[in-house]
Amino acid sequence: MPVRSIACAALAAVALTVAAPAPARAQLSEVGQFLATLDNHYRVVPDITYHTASGHENKLDVYAPRNADGPVPVLLLIHGGGWVIGHKDTYTMRALPYLEMGFAVVNITYRLANVALAPAAVEDCLCALRWIASNAEEYGFDASKVVVTGMSAGGHLSLTTGMIPSSAGLDRQCFARTFAGPRPDDPATVAAIVNWYGITDVVDMLDGPNTKGYAVEWLGSLPNREEVAARVSPVTYARQGLPPILTIHGDADPIVPYEHATRLKDELDQAGAVNELHTVPGGGHGGFSDAETLEIYEVIHRFLARHGLVAGGGTSQQQD
Repeated sequence: MPVRSIACAALAAVALTVAAPAPARAQLSEVGQFLATLDNHYRVVPDITYHTASGHENKLDVYAPRNADGPVPVLLLIHGGGWVIGHKDTYTMRALPYLEMGFAVVNITYRLANVALAPAAVEDCLCALRWIASNAEEYGFDASKVVVTGMSAGGHLSLTTGMIPSSAGLDRQCFARTFAGPRPDDPATVAAIVNWYGITDVVDMLDGPNTKGYAVEWLGSLPNREEVAARVSPVTYARQGLPPILTIHGDADPIVPYEHATRLKDELDQAGAVNELHTVPGGGHGGFSDAETLEIYEVIHRFLARHGLVAGGGTSQQQD
């Protein structure tokens, strides 16, 4: 094609483009708008060392609001993996629903079995709670409103973090090194626990029909392994005065038996502790459908609202 013809064709194309009406701008959904502006409202501070033990640095990530009117509630997020595998980075997406609810999020790692056997992971999570209290002012945390959550081993650790009293002595490694001897900062207050299919009786996993290799590995060859297992079992600490506990569990879970959820509920009910159990019929070890997951988060939102941790919430009855 001659150069002049090419030029004419180009000019015609430009003219058509100018004359054509601009396409309608696509409208983002509310979720899309939230995600698109998330960076304007939250800052991410990754890989902060919150505790060192066994020659290992435990890290956490903070997702903190940029322009909050005042201190905001905090979600302490604990990854799963049977205390033998797992990492906080795989749980980043699980923080998003709580950011939308108005929480800051602290997403942590802890010592796995290849670094230190039980009760190391339990100790570390209690230290993360103290870190939140010590750093509340810097990140705008409301240390009186900490919700602890996790899945599987993370569910277990969310329970131990909220249920184990300081008198049990499992937070002694959290104290800052000092020779003057001042009293260490008090831990943050656990206001609620959201336990996703967590282990509630570690002793049950060491021998017998519910034996699980990950639990055996976590206790290893400790000579007092059953004593330690009982010491880190949530059912050991069922009593009045605990923070409200919501347990989510599938009744066909092959990794953590559903009876761990029902037994915990029975023990808490007998002790007069506030708790709820949401059962996913036919549900396995996570991997819930979209519909099941949406229902779970509606249950979580109502649970947190009932206890003054998020706005709204309705008046649905607790589920068995």
